Amino acid sequence: MNSSMRFGVLLVLLLGVGVLVNAWSYLGEAHVERKELKDFPEAIGAWQRTGNDQILDDETLKVLRASDYLLRDFRKPEGQVANLYVGYYATQSTGATYHSPLNCLPGSGWQLSEPGKATIPLPDGSSFIANKYVIKSGDYKSLMIYWYQGRGRNVASEYWGKIYTVVDSVRLRRSNGAMVRVTVPIGDSEASAERVAIEFASAASTVLPQYVP
Repeated sequence: MNSSMRFGVLLVLLLGVGVLVNAWSYLGEAHVERKELKDFPEAIGAWQRTGNDQILDDETLKVLRASDYLLRDFRKPEGQVANLYVGYYATQSTGATYHSPLNCLPGSGWQLSEPGKATIPLPDGSSFIANKYVIKSGDYKSLMIYWYQGRGRNVASEYWGKIYTVVDSVRLRRSNGAMVRVTVPIGDSEASAERVAIEFASAASTVLPQYVP
């Protein structure tokens, strides 16, 4: 292929991409049916909601810019507890996007351990990787795992999460997604808290796609 032909092919590709982007911009994002997080089940397997859902203050909501969110405690009959936070964004094309706990927690006085990974099993035999940290404030320590979810993916990496958002904005006309965080207090051991966090995350993940499609 000579240089003029290569230039012609490149020009056609660029024009095609331009037309596609302009068309997507004109059409807007595709509508996605979902349930609101306030209707998230009060019971997930053996886990039962405890107390009222926690309400974030106006200042925090202005920073998060989430379309919908859930902050709720769950407890098992044996006494294990877990806190679930889901921050959902109907679109990320306007600049509103999920915030990594790595940016928010240190500013609130939390100390974070070295990063780790946790494998979250799913009922169909598959699994996904989540981020894992021990977080500490004063004498209080918790095991935290979190990931980014949306458009059929569960992703640990914020970097890859944003790449997939760009790809899906073109491929699906969708940029909706959420940051999902599970925290469990560390009692007897970190390993025990991690098992509880993974168990709860696995249970919650079977329900989340209805609320974070």
